[in-house]
Amino acid sequence: MSEPVSFLTRAETLLGTDEARAVDRGMRRMSASRDAVMAELPWSEELRDRARSIRLHALSHLDRLLAQFADRVTESGGRVHFASDAAEANDIVASILSSASAGLVAKSKSMVSEEIELNRHLEAQGMEVVETDLGEYIAQLAGDTPSHIIAPVLHLTREDVGQVFAEKLGVPYTDDPIALNLVARERLREVFLTADAGVSGVNMAVAETGSLVIVTNEGNGRLITTAPRVHIALMGMERIVRSWEDASVILEVLARSATGQRLSVYTNVITGPRREGDPDGPEELHVVIVDNGRSDILGGPTAEILACIRCGACLNICPVFRTVGGHAYGTVYSGPVGSVVTPGLHGMDPWWDLPYASTLCGACEEVCPVRIRIPSMLLKLREVAASEGRLPGWLEKGMARYARVAVHPSRWARAKRWAHRLSVLVSSRGWIRRIPGPARGWTRFRDFPRPVKQSFTEWWRSTRGS
Repeated sequence: MSEPVSFLTRAETLLGTDEARAVDRGMRRMSASRDAVMAELPWSEELRDRARSIRLHALSHLDRLLAQFADRVTESGGRVHFASDAAEANDIVASILSSASAGLVAKSKSMVSEEIELNRHLEAQGMEVVETDLGEYIAQLAGDTPSHIIAPVLHLTREDVGQVFAEKLGVPYTDDPIALNLVARERLREVFLTADAGVSGVNMAVAETGSLVIVTNEGNGRLITTAPRVHIALMGMERIVRSWEDASVILEVLARSATGQRLSVYTNVITGPRREGDPDGPEELHVVIVDNGRSDILGGPTAEILACIRCGACLNICPVFRTVGGHAYGTVYSGPVGSVVTPGLHGMDPWWDLPYASTLCGACEEVCPVRIRIPSMLLKLREVAASEGRLPGWLEKGMARYARVAVHPSRWARAKRWAHRLSVLVSSRGWIRRIPGPARGWTRFRDFPRPVKQSFTEWWRSTRGS
């Protein structure tokens, strides 16, 4: 977890940087691809309605579905472990690996493992952990952290990656993507073949069959779940659906919303460990179902955020995320969804300011494949922050005064007239170049329009009779 530095402080350091520009370019491409493939489906809106219904149904029956899933996994030869928090989840995984005498652990992309800081825990116990998703591998080599839930190193250019490979892997510098991929493939192939255990995430768990669905655009997910003798799947407890019929609907919207593909390159389905006669697969399958604050979210006003399918569409469209990138949020889950999830999982301290990292434009809800009402939840969390006295004193007093004026038409009219008169002192040609005091942030990078003499209401009344 990051140091308790404010979002504004982190964002300030990223504004205008190469990292922020790289994020913006990537986000615009991904959003455009998403719009194109969704437009291919004449029933896309109905599909989103169905996906929302599926996810909300799963959340409302979570206890029953998790019990059913655990029974099916056990029947197929796997083992299920329930972890109440990050510490317990880390201990469970470490215990499994220790029992298997695992020295080398290969990982595919897993947001839950980032959330609980699994790598650090295992490395402290003397195990070698290698990320095998290309983006995560690059971030690990660079000593960096992922900046996007789908594209972990979207903030890096190919020149940056070439420099990392040259410094960390001792290969000649190149910024050719094909050559860089070949270098990574060569280094990781040995990891796949020699790893004692593989750790993966879970996109969906199917309750009726005990199956795990893992969606990737690289073959690493398939390799680390079949080649090592032990497979550990880390799963947030909300990542479950009732049936294969429900899973098929989520798959329809997942890739389209995430990367603008009709279907991801690899959709892997795992049901139990290797059976007698199977040519490959792990000898042991362990599913670790993690709570780590999700129960608190489920019982609160932001429960709907657990319906998220981790597609990243809200990040891709968000004007704030596009401007500063994921590292500004200081947490694993960034963007609009992260601004709700992170305070829910870890408490408002020190994450109370993340709900304010939004323009409330509603674009996130507009593109969400399951229509999560993110803006309303951001407002709810802002209300919580205000009720806990976390806002600056000037803002609390200012909003209280604003409320007293805004609810009375006569007071509001007088305030508008005075605002126009006073703006003469600080404006030029209809624009305010600099606002003094706490509101000076408004004019640091742009001019502010001077309050007009005649309001829209006054104009409307004066022209209705003409």
